[in-house]
Amino acid sequence: MRHSEYHRAHRIGWLRASVLGANDGLISTASLIIGVTAAHSTHEAILMTGIAGLVGGAMSMAAGEYVSVSSQADTEAADLLRESIELETDHENELKELANIYVGRGLTPDLASQVAVQLTAHDALGSHATDELGIIEQMNARPTQAALASAATFALGASLPLLITYTVNTTSNLLLYISISTLIFLAVLGGLAAKIGGANLWVGTARVACWGLFAMAITAATGSLLGVVVN
Repeated sequence: MRHSEYHRAHRIGWLRASVLGANDGLISTASLIIGVTAAHSTHEAILMTGIAGLVGGAMSMAAGEYVSVSSQADTEAADLLRESIELETDHENELKELANIYVGRGLTPDLASQVAVQLTAHDALGSHATDELGIIEQMNARPTQAALASAATFALGASLPLLITYTVNTTSNLLLYISISTLIFLAVLGGLAAKIGGANLWVGTARVACWGLFAMAITAATGSLLGVVVN
């Protein structure tokens, strides 16, 4: 009977970008709306500010994630190119280098040499990429995927406080509604991310909710102060 193990490592790339995007969209837009509301702005101004924050934030997340992950991809490509050249021009030393890595992991020198020879014969560049460079296929940099995931999830997260703002037609209770609903959304997001990633559910939920509460409190205080000064 074949034993099959289930791992979550293949989710790291898209999970990181998605959680980061949704979390940023929710916290930043909710905080922006809370800050402008605390400054005693009109409902129309608050709504327009939130929409501008959604669009600008989503584009910023996409651009930033694409540039960041592209830089990682460029570095990986350069390392692989250099490694492929070294395999062609200095095969014996590369073989010894690979064997030494396995010795460092606990294999005897003879066994490490045998493993290095067999893996090199099977896939020399792949073996060095994984064991020497630490480049794993499931975690390869994918700029477009990361950018789209970040933009989409940011917009999704930002749309939640915007929906509350649009539904509540007055500014009198908007701070309360936005704060409570955002904390609920953050708790759900933190719990979902922890569930998908296999982490502790309560720790993930509390971590996201607490930082969101802190961000909203600081923004509300800043908006209230600026509102008093300007007015």
